[in-house]
Amino acid sequence: MLITGKEMLDVAKANKFAVPAFNAGSGQLLTAVMESAEEKQAPFIMAIHPLELEFLRDSFISQVIYECNHTKVPIAIHLDHGATIEQVIHAIKLGFTSVMIDSSHLSFEENIKTTKKVVEIAHAEGVSVEAELGTIGDTGNTVEGGVSEVIYTDPDVAEEFVSRTNIDSLAIAIGTAHGIYPKDIKPQLRLDILEEISKATEIPLVLHGGSSNPDREVMESIRLGIAKINISSDIKISFTNKLREILNGDNLEIREPNVIFPDCIVEARKTANHKFDIFNTTNKAKCFSLNYSEKLLGELV
Repeated sequence: MLITGKEMLDVAKANKFAVPAFNAGSGQLLTAVMESAEEKQAPFIMAIHPLELEFLRDSFISQVIYECNHTKVPIAIHLDHGATIEQVIHAIKLGFTSVMIDSSHLSFEENIKTTKKVVEIAHAEGVSVEAELGTIGDTGNTVEGGVSEVIYTDPDVAEEFVSRTNIDSLAIAIGTAHGIYPKDIKPQLRLDILEEISKATEIPLVLHGGSSNPDREVMESIRLGIAKINISSDIKISFTNKLREILNGDNLEIREPNVIFPDCIVEARKTANHKFDIFNTTNKAKCFSLNYSEKLLGELV
């Protein structure tokens, strides 16, 4: 069931769970997440970065939409870290139901100006908009990018930003980084800042760089208002670690994709299952049926 990002996150916020946004770097990862979501009856967001889309080609979105239309599990298709208005428009034309415009590297006023333009375009097409305030760290080689030093989101500024842009969700900087943290760095979320932002704003909040943070901190962040958590590195690492094991084995004749990838998909599913569980997303597909029924009843009354 294909829905918008706003429909997805409004329900998540109301029911105090977080929706994982899995970055789909390949059709095999899409298969892994779809199978996991069906098993767990868990809604999720298929996030695709512009660089991933460039590699996968536009036709990949037709495959994602097909999967969405052939399951009862709620799914949104999200443009992750759109850098330009042109990228956003292209994604909307392809059928994305949610887009992110990341102008967090610009000045506050320029960020607002660009974001408002995207909101105007996307909302006219029924597409949800996520924006970012503050800067997310970068631990290394990721498509998402980032900066070497995190600039934490100011709660007061966040309130103004949300009010002036009319966005549907806000990605905040509270100490996460894209990628997997080096062994000598211990990730720690500024949950005190998150709590202040949650009190100052009413829309769903987003945590980028959710891979490798301690489960207990992630679970607490959900309690404090996080409704969407981006997962890219964790699921790709579980997939590629198994791929390395298979290709580095004794069978030098192995070549068929249907022989190589199934075990990799199984490992990626284990990671997705774990995320669904700690995000409290497992068995939450039913919340969307209830939400639809309540809306329909309200319209009839």
